[in-house]
Amino acid sequence: MTDKTIDPGLRRDDIAAANSLRRDHEEAASDLPNTSPELLDSPDLERLVPRERSSHPPRILLLYGSLRQRSFSRLVVEESARLLQRMGAETRIFNPAGLPLPDDGDDSHPKVQELRALMAWSEGQVWCSPERHGAMTAIMKAQIDWVPLSIGAVRPTQGKTLAVMQVEGGSQSFNAVNQLRVLGRWMRMITIPNQSSVARAWAEFDDNDRMKPSAFYDRIVDVCEELLKFTLLTRDVAGYLVDRYSERRESAEELMARVNQRSI
Repeated sequence: MTDKTIDPGLRRDDIAAANSLRRDHEEAASDLPNTSPELLDSPDLERLVPRERSSHPPRILLLYGSLRQRSFSRLVVEESARLLQRMGAETRIFNPAGLPLPDDGDDSHPKVQELRALMAWSEGQVWCSPERHGAMTAIMKAQIDWVPLSIGAVRPTQGKTLAVMQVEGGSQSFNAVNQLRVLGRWMRMITIPNQSSVARAWAEFDDNDRMKPSAFYDRIVDVCEELLKFTLLTRDVAGYLVDRYSERRESAEELMARVNQRSI
């Protein structure tokens, strides 16, 4: 960068500061022989401010992990969807009934195609699983296992927000939400700090399958609020937030080969 590339409207001290910063960058680059200086980013606030903000409602996909007729994870998801809609979001709930086990079907299965289309459509997600034998259910895990880290050049989950919830039949536990957090990180999602765990879920719903007033319900409200805040904050800059130096160095072919999990 030279003085000629600087906006002529800048004051002299601004120009001096810019030139000093350029020299600092050049010195730093010479001290980092393992890097490619032209690919090394210097994150700044301006790039975190979107040039154009999306005007459509936040798109939230909700997944649940049980096929029981009175599935409490589904009921929690339905309550969450009502809250999210009231807060201004557009919601869609995926019904896992009929989804084949991973590797027991192929990508062309209608339920797989439906799930992947919803993943691509969403800007944020809610995952709610029962805790069974101290872990998330196979139904919950199977849904995520059908979604690869990349589909060609598209990454259906990377940079999207995620809220995790669980239900249990006994005392409160956090095993399932902890596992869901690990899974969300692996899928390169922005998992919000708050979470919900509904103990003795069978006692928290009335005869109309609506959740009763309780601290558990209030926590779900908290989680939905937080999810929408993080979604609005990040959805227009998600690509920049997850842009990686290591991947900028790779060719498209090398990158696809590394992240493609279909062969294992």
